[in-house]
Amino acid sequence: MTFPCYVVWCYVSLGGVVVAACETGIKPTATIAAPDSADQVLLGMSHHVTDAGIQRAHVRADTAYFYSPAQTAELRNVHITLYDPRGAETSTLTSREGTYHWRSGDMEARGTVVVVRTDGATLRTEVLRYNQARNQVTSDNPFVFDEPTRHIEGEGFTSDPDFKVVTAIRPKGTGGKFTLPNQ
Repeated sequence: MTFPCYVVWCYVSLGGVVVAACETGIKPTATIAAPDSADQVLLGMSHHVTDAGIQRAHVRADTAYFYSPAQTAELRNVHITLYDPRGAETSTLTSREGTYHWRSGDMEARGTVVVVRTDGATLRTEVLRYNQARNQVTSDNPFVFDEPTRHIEGEGFTSDPDFKVVTAIRPKGTGGKFTLPNQ
């Protein structure tokens, strides 16, 4: 059965919009948004990252948009559990969105990024980047890092993934002891 009209769904930044057009009428035109050009869309994504058979991360997202040519995935409502080389849980990361580059293993988390270590230490920032080749976590945005005995704030940082050695930009803090770079 053929219908003379068809419906095109397109998403705009404020929500879904339905546009209808007839075969003989004006065809809808729209700028292709990132979700519209995804090669695959997964709802309720769950992905286990392993190294030599040992779990290193469990990545979950409400929605994942995969782009094959760029070898990236755009994630929404991200929750990542991280594990040490023995497979023991070390921390969790949550953010509103993120980008995962599956060829390099690099990741960027954006929007209310919160990392909580199993010992209770917490890092808060708006953008957090992980570089797998360097095994390094960085941010060029303001951050707050809290442990039971110290509080550190700064305008950006570079750290190991466990946040044991943190080099902060314009740090200020209270309680405990921390070493500034080159001291």
